[in-house]
Amino acid sequence: MPRVDNALLIFVRNPQKGQVKTRLARTLGEEAAYNIYLQLLAFTRQVALAVEAKRLVFYSHFIDPNDQWTFPDFEKHLQAGDPDLGARMEAAFQLALSHYDKAVIIGSDCIQLSPAILESAFAALDAFPYVLGPAHDGGYYLLGMSKPTPSLFSDIPWSTPTVAAETLSRIDSLGASSFVLPTLSDIDEAEDWEKYGQGNWMFDAGCLMLDV
Repeated sequence: MPRVDNALLIFVRNPQKGQVKTRLARTLGEEAAYNIYLQLLAFTRQVALAVEAKRLVFYSHFIDPNDQWTFPDFEKHLQAGDPDLGARMEAAFQLALSHYDKAVIIGSDCIQLSPAILESAFAALDAFPYVLGPAHDGGYYLLGMSKPTPSLFSDIPWSTPTVAAETLSRIDSLGASSFVLPTLSDIDEAEDWEKYGQGNWMFDAGCLMLDV
């Protein structure tokens, strides 16, 4: 079989009421937060299906054989390794880059994500070893690379405003270049949903702090 160059890694939380979008739930309630996350999952799936790539879904707690991430469109995995987010992302990249030339990771809470953004990320990896999509809150909604790089995941202060800057600094320290995508917003707080969601979430709406 011909080799597929691009791997799209999608980190998701298993959608369980009270366990997803907890910051949203503090304001809107668990039921509303749960329903919003279901919409975000559906949106992320739709964006992913519009991109030519091998699509690997990584679940937070268990693999659901009967959900919307169906084979052969998606390959199911469990997030592996240490509870630390960095270790789990590193393991996902190690797996993907052992089979594919380029890998891009996204989460499932970015309502501004679009197929064009993903295509730009994969295209950038033809000329740059790394690509990063910064989020307005200081994190990033996308990270891509063409070779495993453990130093980008260890001792990162996750869920803080310095994640993207620290990651870019580490890429610089490797003597490598990076392509930086447009800055987008993710859905963490009620005002994020009011501004970017509320039914305006199809492709024309079209981030990830990776708080998965």
